[in-house]
Amino acid sequence: MMSLGWARGLGVGLLAWCMGVALQLQQAALWPVALYGAVLGMVAACAWGLRVLTLRRLSVQRHRPTGLWVIGFLLWFSVAFAVTGLHAWSRLSIMVPALEGQDLDVVGVVQAMPQKQDLGWRFRFRIEQAWQVDEAGVSRALQVDADVPAQVYLGWYGQEGTHDSGWSLSPLPQPVKAGERWRLRVRLKAPHGHMNPRGFDHELWLWEQGIRATGYVRNRAKDPPPLRIASTLSHPIEGWRQTVRDRLLTQLSTPGGDADAAKRAGVLAALVVGDQAAIDRSDWDVFRATGVAHLMSISGLHVTMFAWLASVAVGWGWRRAALWGFDGAMRWPAVHVGAVSGLMLATFYALFSGWGLPAQRTLLMLLVVVVLRLSARQWHGALVWLMACAAVLVWDPWALLQPGFWLSFVAVGVLMASDLKGDRGAGLASPTDSSDAPLWRAGARSLSWLHLFGALGWGGWALRLGQGVGALLREQATVTLALAPLSLLFFGQVSLVGLLANVLAIPWVTLVVTPLAMLGVLWPLAWDWASWVLRPLSDLLGWMSAWPLASLSRATPPWGLAVLAMLGALGLVLRMPLSWKVLCLPLLWPVLFWSPLRPGHGQFELLAADVGQGNAVLVRTAQHSLLYDAGPRYSAESDAGHRVLVPLLAQMGERLDVLMLSHRDSDHTGGAAAVLAMQEQAELWSSLEDEHPLHRLRPGWTRCQAGQSWVWDGVFFQVLHPPAPELAPPSRKPNEVSCVLRIHTPEGSALLAGDIEAPQEQALLRAGLSPVDVLLAPHHGSKTSSSLPFLQALAPKMALVQAGYRNRFGHPAREVVWRYQAQGIQMVETTRCGAATWRSHAPTLVQCERVERQRYWHQALPP
Repeated sequence: MMSLGWARGLGVGLLAWCMGVALQLQQAALWPVALYGAVLGMVAACAWGLRVLTLRRLSVQRHRPTGLWVIGFLLWFSVAFAVTGLHAWSRLSIMVPALEGQDLDVVGVVQAMPQKQDLGWRFRFRIEQAWQVDEAGVSRALQVDADVPAQVYLGWYGQEGTHDSGWSLSPLPQPVKAGERWRLRVRLKAPHGHMNPRGFDHELWLWEQGIRATGYVRNRAKDPPPLRIASTLSHPIEGWRQTVRDRLLTQLSTPGGDADAAKRAGVLAALVVGDQAAIDRSDWDVFRATGVAHLMSISGLHVTMFAWLASVAVGWGWRRAALWGFDGAMRWPAVHVGAVSGLMLATFYALFSGWGLPAQRTLLMLLVVVVLRLSARQWHGALVWLMACAAVLVWDPWALLQPGFWLSFVAVGVLMASDLKGDRGAGLASPTDSSDAPLWRAGARSLSWLHLFGALGWGGWALRLGQGVGALLREQATVTLALAPLSLLFFGQVSLVGLLANVLAIPWVTLVVTPLAMLGVLWPLAWDWASWVLRPLSDLLGWMSAWPLASLSRATPPWGLAVLAMLGALGLVLRMPLSWKVLCLPLLWPVLFWSPLRPGHGQFELLAADVGQGNAVLVRTAQHSLLYDAGPRYSAESDAGHRVLVPLLAQMGERLDVLMLSHRDSDHTGGAAAVLAMQEQAELWSSLEDEHPLHRLRPGWTRCQAGQSWVWDGVFFQVLHPPAPELAPPSRKPNEVSCVLRIHTPEGSALLAGDIEAPQEQALLRAGLSPVDVLLAPHHGSKTSSSLPFLQALAPKMALVQAGYRNRFGHPAREVVWRYQAQGIQMVETTRCGAATWRSHAPTLVQCERVERQRYWHQALPP
């Protein structure tokens, strides 16, 4: 048993490490390596000096233990900060800007199982050799990790036609396989993702994966064909995973067969090999609404459950071996053999599942538990929890920014705390039941339903069955309530049917579906059985997700309110006096009723979302909202609605009054269907043709035409273009009929111009244009728009340009940029600014999301 002072010191050091990592992750730019080294040197000098003082018996420790703890905290805090900075430097590999978008010939190895896309495949690729190819076909050798990064993420699109990004496509002969060495002609670019309020940080995800460039394979007729050089044994497990996945999908997804069977095949592929991309998007919506998304792909729960089952099985066999004359259990306790064996088998399972970051974090937690179990010491549960947390952050500091990290550790901590409160002798006082036992159970989300199965023994089974059901409900309710504030913080919603859904789904998926799916690796017929037993659960979850109050959606609260709500939830689930629980209830109210600050009466706000090559501008007044355009369609399976706008509107708590689609081009209407499905009350205004499919979603749609106007909360809205159909010439191009919307108050004004071109600008000039403060650059800054007379008449102080990073159209055109600059107009591009927020009461200021959230892993673009 360790001394109390030593335990407290260890706890202070572990807490300091976590906080040092958290501070380093807030750096906008990395310090020089020498500066991090200097911090470590200063820490070493301070530690040596403190040691000298202690040896000289200056009574520092006897009289000032608090001072020593503060000094120790600061030292460990500094070490964590510096080590994390050096860790970041070891991952830093920059793509030379001059090589972006250039033809490169590369030789390398496919590192992981490719992911099927609607137009082809995407896969991780490690470059071994690279050459730059000029227009004459002359090659120049490049240095890997100096000129181009070694780790890249490639797309190989192989259907006939033209991809959204503009390159011509040719048939893909066959999928690449993990471990194969290829020679490819590619084009690369530095990692660049959309940056929206509370949006997914794609650049952080690439950084965590070690990927420092993305790109695509060039397979035009004039390009050299991709060449498979050889099959290597460098990634055998990944190759095995791919073979298993292809066999599973082929067996269960027959052409022309049951669509639901194909969806279940995707779920089973995620459970067996960790291919989350195989799950249909509609299924993900159901799983999130019912709170079981964590079950439907290999996660920490599955890895921990596998380790627990392996530990129990090996331990049982080790004990039974004594009956056969084997005396190994006398030398090494079965509990230790089972723990080590469970960890080793869980490691293999994590490798087979794709070695994802959640699985890695779970293994580190289990490693801490196993090491402490073997140490023959009694460890307080809080120390075990902090050690696991620190170990994960040493391995992957950026895990601290992932929702999964917080959900996992908070769930484990809450279950440990409730277990310790309920039975202080469980795992702490008994040397035969180590103090990490609560963590071992909690690491598998307590696996509380194991109480239920354990209750079905001999004698008193009915009583124990009732106790098992009660324990199951109590512990699942504890986790659900404790994690509700975090769910609102990270996802803007909490499942109200999650308790019931998890009580039913956890044992069914973990004890029935997953074992059958894994058995299919050896006996393929088991996959049919797994699909059959998955069907009733899928139907049940689909039915539950359709309930009127299946989930509660609220605007995403600030961190401070979420922390208060989490403290209140902890007070409700822990064993505390009733009076204390009543006092905790008010802490939940701010999160439930919080809403973002809206503009005042007579004011409005523009939020130009970062959607890539397309338009999507949210207009907010005191009590109304309008979305101007809905962004692009990225592929047949992905659009700005699902990826950007629906999450953005949900997390802001917005209820749209109007969705206005300027014209029918896919970079303006791509996400409209998703937005209309989410915002059922929103009216549709557009200039689309009468028979357009989107009009079927809103039969009572309104055609926008010049002369329409209305007032919301003291803000005047006016449609300036297009003219009424009877006044317009026939056979017009989509750009020519773009809806042009002017918004103005006495404080400020804006013009949203769609994709109008110079002739339409001249028509507006003839009709009369008043100056505005901010202009949405027509046609994304195309050289066919933004004519000089148009800019001079509007005289905007600022122009918003929504265009994709390194888009194939070259938007905004260089001559247009010069034209704006010559007129003294500030250009705000979403590629450099991210989502841009402009407010009428401060017409000269704009808030850039990329600037506000700038971190060292984000791409730094020149002004």
